[in-house]
Amino acid sequence: MMKTIQTKLLVVVFMLGSLVNYANNDMDFNKTPNAKKVKVAFKNVKKGHQLTLKNEKGIKLHSETVSSTGLLTKIFDLSSLSNGVYSIELDKDYEIIVKTIEVKNNIVIFNEASKKVILKPVFRSKENILMISKINFYKKSMKITLYFDDEIIYSETLESEKNFNRVYKLDKEIKGEYSVVLNVNNRSYFHNFKL
Repeated sequence: MMKTIQTKLLVVVFMLGSLVNYANNDMDFNKTPNAKKVKVAFKNVKKGHQLTLKNEKGIKLHSETVSSTGLLTKIFDLSSLSNGVYSIELDKDYEIIVKTIEVKNNIVIFNEASKKVILKPVFRSKENILMISKINFYKKSMKITLYFDDEIIYSETLESEKNFNRVYKLDKEIKGEYSVVLNVNNRSYFHNFKL
């Protein structure tokens, strides 16, 4: 009787160990042929960051706000999507991490080498001074538009600058709502401030 209990206990421990090992193992859908799902992971995520799935045209198909800090792991079943290239983007404080996925005949193909990081511009406003900094690795043209009460007061287009740093001094007598929009590489970045 004691030997039977020990044998059953050993089997249960072995099965539990196998189950825990399986659960901790990264199920890599990316390397599985004919995968219908893809698992993406992002490190150093903060509560409040945005996770977005977009199609080739940049249209959002799914968006969610990250609810916890640390490692973010998501499994997406994208097999029902039309053939094409899709991106999963994590919009963080100062950067956007983009991972690309291809759906072909209901099969999801994920290429880790396609990962790219886009550095967001840094906007700072203090009193009547507006500072903008942007690293532009791809040397794409940039357009800056400054608004006062929803009316354009200044616009500038810059070509092929890798490091962009600008300081704008505003008339401190003109109080109200200001906003600045920086457009680069089919993306728009906004900053609102008061004077």
